[in-house]
Amino acid sequence: MSKILIIEDEEAIADLEKDYLELSDFKVDIAGDGIDGEKKALENDYDLIVLDLMLPGKDGFEVCKSIREKKNVPILMVSAKKDDIDKIRGLGLGADDYMTKPFSPSELVARVKAHLARYERLTNSQAKPRNTVIEIRGLKIDKTARRVWVDGEEKQFTTKEFDLLTFLAENPNHVYTKDELFREIWDMDSIGDIATVTVHIKKIREKIEFDSANPQYIETIWGVGYRFKM
Repeated sequence: MSKILIIEDEEAIADLEKDYLELSDFKVDIAGDGIDGEKKALENDYDLIVLDLMLPGKDGFEVCKSIREKKNVPILMVSAKKDDIDKIRGLGLGADDYMTKPFSPSELVARVKAHLARYERLTNSQAKPRNTVIEIRGLKIDKTARRVWVDGEEKQFTTKEFDLLTFLAENPNHVYTKDELFREIWDMDSIGDIATVTVHIKKIREKIEFDSANPQYIETIWGVGYRFKM
């Protein structure tokens, strides 16, 4: 049974999310503030964390950064704030997804299931004994070890950044829309979350491109999407 941590200061919302997740056979813990949430997240093994942005004690940004420095558990950030800058900041700190309140509990459950399914496939793929390495013009991607080097220097990637880079590198010269990339990497329809893909592409470029304004690897096809150049 997968174990979920909800970090949410609004008790009614946390209880509703907990009820729906437990109906889907998840084990759920709740933390009502950022300090307690961070402590539980770091001291226990959770399969996924639902993290509210506006929290007493420590806000969701601080908690996300602290968790991501020590664990690779999927983090689903939620907030009533609709500004893209908050979404960009949350995803930049390592959150895997961002949902804007209000949302239906069934949508939350669907996203939790999608993230857990992808994480399980990732974990299973890491158990394979043979390394698969992609090397393109100074860029080296070790799929099994999930490590990336640029001109011999190792770069650190979040789970979704690595998945997105690897997918594009394995399918060079194919133009993908943001919707297609969201469905492929996040296993969901975008539901207005196109900024998620944009932010991840930006973060990847900062790590692999010599000049992110004139990328040599991931090219923007204006009005369409992105293409990995061979």
